[in-house]
Amino acid sequence: MINAVGAPQSLLLLGGTSDIALAIAHRYARPGLRIVLAARPSDRRTAAATELKSAGCEVTEVDLEARDHDSHAATIDLAFAGGDIDIAVIAFGLLGDPERAWQDPDLALELAEVNYAAPVHLGVLLGNKMQAQAHGWIVALSSVAGERVRRSNFVYGSTKAGLDGFFLGLGEALRDHGVRVLVVRPGFVKSKMTSGLDAIPLSVTPDDVAEAITDAIQSKRELIWVPGPLRAVMSGLRHVPRPLFRKLPL
Repeated sequence: MINAVGAPQSLLLLGGTSDIALAIAHRYARPGLRIVLAARPSDRRTAAATELKSAGCEVTEVDLEARDHDSHAATIDLAFAGGDIDIAVIAFGLLGDPERAWQDPDLALELAEVNYAAPVHLGVLLGNKMQAQAHGWIVALSSVAGERVRRSNFVYGSTKAGLDGFFLGLGEALRDHGVRVLVVRPGFVKSKMTSGLDAIPLSVTPDDVAEAITDAIQSKRELIWVPGPLRAVMSGLRHVPRPLFRKLPL
C-alpha cells in the first residue's frame, strides 16, 4: 500500500513506454519499488526496464496489445501476479492525423479502440482487481481535447471525451471500496506523441504531468488539469456559443 509519505510499493504502467508513464516511474523510483511495464515488446521497453532496474526497482515486463481485447485479462492477471498494485496508470493512446481520421474508417476505428474501448475494458479489469484488494489508485490520462470537442481534431477529442466520462464514473463506483480514480486532463504535452507539431501556449512536458499526478495522489485529488490554469480556460470555452466557437482558431 502507499505509505505515510505517499510512496507506493508497486506501480503498473499500461502503456509503459509512453513519455508520461516513464516520467511517473522515475518520480517514484527507489530501491525495492515493484514496477510492471505493460507495453508492446520493443527495444524502448527493454531500455526503460534496464534504466529503472539501475535505480534499484524490481521491474517486470508484460505484453500489452491495446486492440487485442481477448488478451487484456491475461495481461492484468500477469501484472497482479506479484501482488497488489498500489497505482495503475493508463497511459497509452494515439493522436492520429486529424483530417484523415474522419475520412478513413479504419483509422477512426483504430483511434476509438485504442483511446476508448481498450481503456474502458482494462479499466473494468483493474477495478475488479483493486476492489478485491480494497485499495489502490487508477490514473487515467485524458485530455483537454475531450472537454469540448473541436473541429480540428474531433475524432481524437471524442475518444478522450468518452474515456474521461467513463473514468470519472468509475471513480464514483469504486469510492466505497477503498479505490480511487484520478482523471488527468493535460493540454499540449511536448512528447514523442506530438513530435513534429508546433507547441502552443501553456504547453507542458511529461515531467510536468508526472509531477502534477504524484502531487494529486498525495493530496487525494480525483481530477486535475495540467497546467492548472487550463481549468479556467476550458471552463470559459465550454460556455462559448457554438456559432462563435466554430470561428475560433482552435
